[in-house]
Amino acid sequence: MRLFGFELVRAKEPQLRVGIHGRRVARTLFGSGESNRLTGDWPTQPVPAEWIIYRYQRTLVARSREQAHNNDYMRAYLRLQRQNIVGATGILFQSQASTESGQADAKARRAIEKAFADWGRRENCDVAGKLSWRALQAACVETAARDGEYFLRLVFGRQAGKYAFALQFLDPQRCPVDFDRVDLSDGRFIRHGVEFTAQGRPLAYHFAGSTAEHSTLAYSYGGKSYIRVPADEIIHGFITELPGQKRGLPWLATGLFRAKQMSAMEDAAIVNARIGAAKMGFIEFEAGSGPEFSDEELEEFEIDAEAGAFPVLPDGAKLNKFDPMYPSGELSPFMKLMLRGLAAGGGVAYENLSQDRESVNYTSIRHGTLDERETYKERQEWLIEELCERVYESWFPRALLGRLILTDSGSALEPNKIERYWPHKWQPRRWDWVDPKADMAAAESSKNNLLASPSQLIRERGKDPDQVWTEFGEDIAAMRAKGIPEEFIQASLGQIPSTNTPEVKEAE
Repeated sequence: MRLFGFELVRAKEPQLRVGIHGRRVARTLFGSGESNRLTGDWPTQPVPAEWIIYRYQRTLVARSREQAHNNDYMRAYLRLQRQNIVGATGILFQSQASTESGQADAKARRAIEKAFADWGRRENCDVAGKLSWRALQAACVETAARDGEYFLRLVFGRQAGKYAFALQFLDPQRCPVDFDRVDLSDGRFIRHGVEFTAQGRPLAYHFAGSTAEHSTLAYSYGGKSYIRVPADEIIHGFITELPGQKRGLPWLATGLFRAKQMSAMEDAAIVNARIGAAKMGFIEFEAGSGPEFSDEELEEFEIDAEAGAFPVLPDGAKLNKFDPMYPSGELSPFMKLMLRGLAAGGGVAYENLSQDRESVNYTSIRHGTLDERETYKERQEWLIEELCERVYESWFPRALLGRLILTDSGSALEPNKIERYWPHKWQPRRWDWVDPKADMAAAESSKNNLLASPSQLIRERGKDPDQVWTEFGEDIAAMRAKGIPEEFIQASLGQIPSTNTPEVKEAE
């Protein structure tokens, strides 16, 4: 029987006999699986995530950090991640506390949000007193983008300050990727500095460094000092890209080589352009007329190039002109090509990374911006799950039990009502509309056709609906208290004045 060019032959075990036509079809469908002179340097055996981490993680981090200090495009990429994932105000906390009847508990919500904002001050949030909650979010994002991961230690007790809870920012490289042990009891093992159960759940993290010398959890192994920190005291955030991955990789891991070569090419072009602008040359003597130089004198013999100068050459010497023309026009297309690849791998728009908008139109920049924002939204949710939720789970019960969450009247929220006070959500930053007029019309149409609620539209702009409506109510009350006519108040809210109001009827 023949099927798609293959002949099936019945034997002791099922076999597949491939004819000439079948081989042609296979080459057409699976050319990437062929081994030939064009694919000789292409791997044919898949490698596990652990091997990749062992082989490349430390080198990639070192090179990523170097580029972050010396490459302007790398600095721009990190800035884009920090500004768009976290933003100027950070991912905002919003309490959803309710009463026993299920209604919104405005007093409790204000109290919880006020207490969390107070904890977010740098003197309360950071055990070192340097970073606020917003700054810690930004530091985690930038570290994850540059190093592939971030580490925060949860610190409890008196040493953690007013709320008995604070965060300690740690260098990810203090958890050594080359520290492994398989001789632990109960099937436990250490891989890349992380201790796991036999089922692969993190149990503890092992850090090297000076801290190990002052901790009761410090120990020595293989001539090195480590400190073992339980996993429930560590927030380890990284984006998982491979099954079984236990440590993170820089977000621009695939583009670092390109970024380095672009930087080197720019440097070479700058030097070459400066040399070409100086119009230097080489001194060449006619046969038998050149002076005699010793080796040391020959090494030191040179004529400096100076703009506007006409030096006199020695007798018998002539100038062999050196006039480099590079870069003449090929540098810009090459840099654009490289930057497009770098932007694609990093999930950002080319025009935002390069600041090059000379050839974009409204349609292309809108499409690129919307696609880029979806990437940022995905990473915002990652940050909420990995960081914000872990922090709130540690902060809220301790603040409530410590009677540190106070209402406007000064009374503390009761800990036995924690289930009603617990609900909450996070509001990441959002962006201005690409086309404000068209996008606002679309939003209004969605609301009027019951495709989106006013609350949803407000959240899409990065605002808290409760706060917006509270401000509206306060503004309306203030205008009424000042005696402003109702029709003017309605007009200020974008509404057509009603003819049923007392002021309008009186005017009629």
